[in-house]
Amino acid sequence: MPRDYYEVLGVQKDADAPTIKKAFKKAARKFHPDLNPDNPEAEVSFKEASEAYDVLSKPEKRKVYDQYGHEGLHGRGFDPNFTDINDIFSAFGDMFGGGFSDFFGGGGGRSRSRGRRSPKRGADLEMVVPLSFMEAALGVTKQLEIPRHTHCETCDGGGLKDGAKAVSCGTCAGHGQVIQAQGFLRIRTTCPACQGQGKTVDPGDQCEDCGGGGRKRETIEIEARIPPGTYGGLQIRHPGKGEVGEPGAPHGDLYLTLDVQSHEVFKRDGADVYVTVPVPYAIMALGGEICIPTVHGEEPMTVKQGTASGDVIKLRGKGTDELRARGTRGDHHVRLVVDVPTELSEEEEDLLRKLAEIQSVGVTEKGFWKGLFEKFTI
Repeated sequence: MPRDYYEVLGVQKDADAPTIKKAFKKAARKFHPDLNPDNPEAEVSFKEASEAYDVLSKPEKRKVYDQYGHEGLHGRGFDPNFTDINDIFSAFGDMFGGGFSDFFGGGGGRSRSRGRRSPKRGADLEMVVPLSFMEAALGVTKQLEIPRHTHCETCDGGGLKDGAKAVSCGTCAGHGQVIQAQGFLRIRTTCPACQGQGKTVDPGDQCEDCGGGGRKRETIEIEARIPPGTYGGLQIRHPGKGEVGEPGAPHGDLYLTLDVQSHEVFKRDGADVYVTVPVPYAIMALGGEICIPTVHGEEPMTVKQGTASGDVIKLRGKGTDELRARGTRGDHHVRLVVDVPTELSEEEEDLLRKLAEIQSVGVTEKGFWKGLFEKFTI
């Protein structure tokens, strides 16, 4: 699970834009890869800080992140998803007044930003996971099979036969980029012959098992923990479970999108649960004890004397878990309605007619419809 972006930059959740920008500059100075050539973790921290700034510096992204977290960003296409350092330079180079190179006292920027491109990380995968209402409410663990690509075991992802080697690209001389002249303009672009790799492979030297692609199809099994209180449309990220990247680059991520089915009794609004319970007329009028269904099982409840049909009683803390506030639950809302019987025994009907007479309530005479029907059939 990614770290909280406010924690990454070391700022409070109510920090203003200048404070966030200042914190990012401080983190960029500390973790810039050019200033930490012998620390591979510095680049990871640099990228993490850049992603945090990309989200928190933009009001729309920040609003979504504050409400729904990392999953909400991805679900709306707001996740930064920088593939390499060059993406970060392109996004934030201007904010330092002359680019990262001037900001750090360099002489023209990182050398690799002008040379061959970095290995590309694997593509992200998305899988829809169907859940029942109760599985989403209470949480569940699912065993899932994920089809994806992995490095070819024969060539270790290199795409070459044993002993074969790639040769320097003759088009770009191994630089991965070419310069095209258009009038007085000189434009640097990715080499079309080697796609920025700087090397090419003779077809006869390609690995026969993978056809030189360096990848093969596989199916992996993962254990997906669905926390209680999840809802339809939520995405759960599994880092490194997506498609394989180029040699030297990480796998992409796997996103599980939850598809929650409706329930015949319960309804949900966030962590709150709603249910309608029919109650006998005598209990609504005189009061009494009943059992009501909740997502956590049956609960006893006292119905007060003279309860009107349609009254709603709230049971605090009996809803589903709050997804972003562990240890707390929503409420369970119970709507009580009079249970009108469709069939009555003769004794029950006589008693109700006597009650109606006492209350001076006009009701249909006993046998009225039967007598009326007989008149039409004579």
